[in-house]
Amino acid sequence: MKFKIDLKIFLFIILFYFTKQIQIYALIMIFALIHELGHLLAGILSGMKPEKMEIKPYGVSISFKLFPKDYNKKIKKGNRLELKKIMVALAGPLTNILIILITRRIPIEETTKNTIIYSNILLSVFNLFPIYPLDGGRIIKSILHILCGKQKAEKYINNISFIFLMLLTLISSILVYKLENIAIFLIIIILWIIFLIEDIKYKRKNEIYKLVEKTIEINKNK
Repeated sequence: MKFKIDLKIFLFIILFYFTKQIQIYALIMIFALIHELGHLLAGILSGMKPEKMEIKPYGVSISFKLFPKDYNKKIKKGNRLELKKIMVALAGPLTNILIILITRRIPIEETTKNTIIYSNILLSVFNLFPIYPLDGGRIIKSILHILCGKQKAEKYINNISFIFLMLLTLISSILVYKLENIAIFLIIIILWIIFLIEDIKYKRKNEIYKLVEKTIEINKNK
């Protein structure tokens, strides 16, 4: 498995240090790693092969190698690979929930306990947002893939991600004004960057789909 570190993480460390939020950022990164280990374990148990682990400013990401043969194992209208993806995506937030439940029972200092619980609630909620490629977005995309196919699933999840992100930006703008917390502003920026990267990928795929459909139509008319 390959390892990669995004150097922009050091800019985030400096920023959170000067805003006096470095402790919570460090805890979130630690639990983000544990969160991804949950994905890793679920993937391995599902027979998937881990390919790359990347440490990013907003967490840790693990990707798995996909084999063409997996796409041919049909289950109803979907396939076994999509069911595996749902299980792997759920494993991360469930890991955070497990940490919360364990922490509640451990006899430690109350402030530390609350910080750990808060960090894991933040991670689990953040990752369950219906924005692709966050866990929530992956789960919805896989369900849509099973129900209506790959092309429509990509279109729908792209639209869902955009609509939810617009609503979240509006709500967060109010919270930033009320709470004066720059961390909320940074989270929204990160989410928009994630969405825009995936939106570019989607538009490229969509152009390929259109080209294929046009080619098929031309061949039919010959």
